[in-house]
Amino acid sequence: MPCFEIISESENSSARSGILRTFHGNVETPFLMPVATKGAVKYVSHPDLKKFGIDCLISNAFINYLKPGLETIKKAGGLHKFISWDKSMFTDSGGFQLLSKNFVHHVNDKGVYFRNPFDKSVELITPEKAIQIQNSLGSDVAMCLDHLAPFGASRAEHIDALIRTIEWAQRCKSAHKNKNQLLFGITQGGTFLDLRKKAALAFDQMNFDGLAFGGLCIGEPASEMYKITSYSKKFVSKEKPIYLMGVGSPLEILELVSLGVDIFDSAYPTRMARHGKIFTHAGVLQIDRGTCKNSFASLDKNCECFVCKNHSRAYLHHLFKTHEQNGQMLLSYHNTFFMANLMKEIRLALKENRFEKYKKEFEKNYSNNLNNLNKR
Repeated sequence: MPCFEIISESENSSARSGILRTFHGNVETPFLMPVATKGAVKYVSHPDLKKFGIDCLISNAFINYLKPGLETIKKAGGLHKFISWDKSMFTDSGGFQLLSKNFVHHVNDKGVYFRNPFDKSVELITPEKAIQIQNSLGSDVAMCLDHLAPFGASRAEHIDALIRTIEWAQRCKSAHKNKNQLLFGITQGGTFLDLRKKAALAFDQMNFDGLAFGGLCIGEPASEMYKITSYSKKFVSKEKPIYLMGVGSPLEILELVSLGVDIFDSAYPTRMARHGKIFTHAGVLQIDRGTCKNSFASLDKNCECFVCKNHSRAYLHHLFKTHEQNGQMLLSYHNTFFMANLMKEIRLALKENRFEKYKKEFEKNYSNNLNNLNKR
């Protein structure tokens, strides 16, 4: 049985719903994975995540390899048992950390020389070692090690990164031994469409379980991200699940779903909550604004989460302005619930063949009220 099955398709776009089958259960697509870098989503508990209907997380293989270490995780029975998460989980190889000078010492054909953030030592992570780490962690989906060039890099730099990414992917595939674990490749190529085509064709021929479009949502205009996604999709087998890494905002997810993306991950919802930016059906609410100080309305009258049912903007404004940690927790709870519910509504709209109508109405309400929301 294939690991991915398409259940329904939109008549007017490339949007689709499906099922990704993993060792720890089936996950309905499209879905958004909260980021649990160290095995936890910031300020949101695992029971709450399950209550929201979230069936998959993503964790950082390199960080878990460093602390608590593979030996400790192995003694616990694997990463799932160590963090008490019995649903599906992806692990990232660490390629995204190439954007951080704090993490990366240098890169060559052997692999990435990562700087340990805990003791500042430098360690070579080869494609083989990246896969061995993820095999040991026991995640449901492992990601290949890729060479991510920053936005604005030259064409020559992107060519070099793409060649290395393809070579590393072949080495990752050869090293992958965990039969209970799916393996996804990651394409690169920057904003150069000819390089994106080469990447998509090369990875499609390698027959990975799924493909991620990497190197996007890192500074390029959203219009470029959409164009690259739409173009790259043309050269990938329809039956492959498509994963766009790092996207977590409502409007971008809706547009990318319409282009045929099935899987997303992002720390954006909880990070925005920690900065007082709250998702609502009427746009983004700035909880620190003075207009919230004496507002006893809920964050979002159309939201059914615990926070919206029990707390006012005035109370949450007070917690946020006084740096009370419960404020961070409650706001993160709401944003995560909001995004989980959005994904549920998208999946239902796809099944009922009304996705385009749902998308249009959501975008209209979100955008039309965006400028007025914080004035009330």
